[in-house]
Formats: sequence, structure tokens, C-alpha cells
Amino acid sequence: MIGAAHLTQFFIASILIIMVPGPSVLFTLARGVAWGRTVAVLTVLGNSLGTLLLSLIVALGLGPLLSHSRAFSVILQLCGGCYLLFLGFDALRHRREHAHAMAQREASRPSPRRIVQQGFMVGVLNPKSLVFFAAVFPHFVDRASGRITEQLIVFGVIFSVMAFCSDGTWGIIAGTAREWLSGSPTRLVVLRSVGGCVMCTLGVLIVVTALTS
Repeated sequence: MIGAAHLTQFFIASILIIMVPGPSVLFTLARGVAWGRTVAVLTVLGNSLGTLLLSLIVALGLGPLLSHSRAFSVILQLCGGCYLLFLGFDALRHRREHAHAMAQREASRPSPRRIVQQGFMVGVLNPKSLVFFAAVFPHFVDRASGRITEQLIVFGVIFSVMAFCSDGTWGIIAGTAREWLSGSPTRLVVLRSVGGCVMCTLGVLIVVTALTS
């Protein structure tokens, strides 16, 4: 259904994007630093379920439009590239504020069910994820293969699974090295700086590809 080249490009881009310590990763790290590995992983589970729901909404809503309009697809790609640039610059501009906020510990530990619910709400109510899926996923659609809605659904499932594995790893690391992370905001600043540069680079690549395709 999806060409190997398109799937490979999506896989590589997803790895780069998921590895960037964005809002969901910071939320997970904060939980891991505050309460340990179990809480961090449960948070990631809820967040991934919320992210999957958003991706399905985007797939079902955008699939028909992308099937009939090449211009609409290009516009979405340009929006996606510009959006990544915005996120990258925003991460660089506020890297110290985000690091300081993440280093703060919460006082009381909620129940496992509540932890998953909170993670889900963070994922499903994140407008950045919705815009990201709508603007970036279409860039990797194999139009020649058809069934665009199904392709977007596959992308959403793959992305959510990859995000769970990656963010879960971040959470386990945070829960294992609680004192090391919370004791040095400078390390968090470095993570945000690297992430901001990665997002800016991906944004430029997507914009250039959309303009030259």
C-alpha cells in the first residue's frame, strides 16, 4: 500500500522528530524525575493513546482532500515545514524556562489510572500535535499507491508506537537518574537546544522539498 521509499523516509523523519525533547517528553521527564520509572511509563502510555486518537482524526479528515488536490498537499507541506521552524526557534528561545519548569517536583503522587488519564489529556489536547500531523504526514503519502486515508492511518499507528518506545525510554532514564537530571538544569538546556536545531533543520528540508517537487 505504501511504497518502500516513502515508508523509509517517514520512519527516518519520525525518529528524528520523536527524539526531540518536546512538550510530551518534558512532561514525561518531569514525572520520571518526580516519582520514578513506573509513573513515567504510565504517563507515556496515556500520552501515546491521545496522540493516536489525534492521528486518526487527521487521517479520516484529510484523506479525501489529499486524494483530489495536489495543491492542498503542497500547502500542507509548506505549513508543516514552517511550523517545525517555529517550534525549533521557540524551543531555542525558551530552552532555559522549559528546563527550569521540568526540574520542579510535584508534591503528591496520583493513582495509576489518574496518571494514564493525565498523560492522555496532555496528548489529545495538544494543538501542536494536531497541527503537526495535519501538516507533516501528507508529505510522506505515496499518492501513486492510492488509498491515502489508509496510508495516513498507518503513519499514525507507526508514529504512536515509535513515540511510546522513545518517550518510554526517556521516562525510564529519568526515573533511573532522577537526581542527576533534576540537579543540573544545564543538561536540560542542552537537550532543548539540540532539539530546537533538529526541528529547524527538518522544517527547512520539508519546505525546500515542497517547493521543488
